[in-house]
Amino acid sequence: MFKETISHAGDRPVVLMDSVSSVTAQDAGSIVVSASHGGTSSGEFATRHRLGGCFFNDAGVGKDDAGIAALGMLDEMQVAGATLSHFSACIGDARDHWAHGVVSHVNRTAAAAGLAPGQSVRDAVRHLA
Repeated sequence: MFKETISHAGDRPVVLMDSVSSVTAQDAGSIVVSASHGGTSSGEFATRHRLGGCFFNDAGVGKDDAGIAALGMLDEMQVAGATLSHFSACIGDARDHWAHGVVSHVNRTAAAAGLAPGQSVRDAVRHLA
């Protein structure tokens, strides 16, 4: 399972990971670009440690917005969260998310930080810096 700190956005590390289940205490404060779906099980991993922000794949959103449910979970912690369109990046491939991901949904915390649908993931990360 791929996981790598690739850069820094301001003073926050940017960590790519194929699965958000790879989040550890060392990732607290980091901006995580995960290639996991944005459902509740992913939200449970993403909320274990206070991240600087977290990105997921929207997985087509699905019934009752199941593919983006983690965004609300992060909002409860006032952590910026966004999903990337499943048309722009492959689920399970963090490198593809970083290279090609386009934001499809944001939570209230992310919107307040300047994130919006249509941004590249790289531009969105810069807003979180």
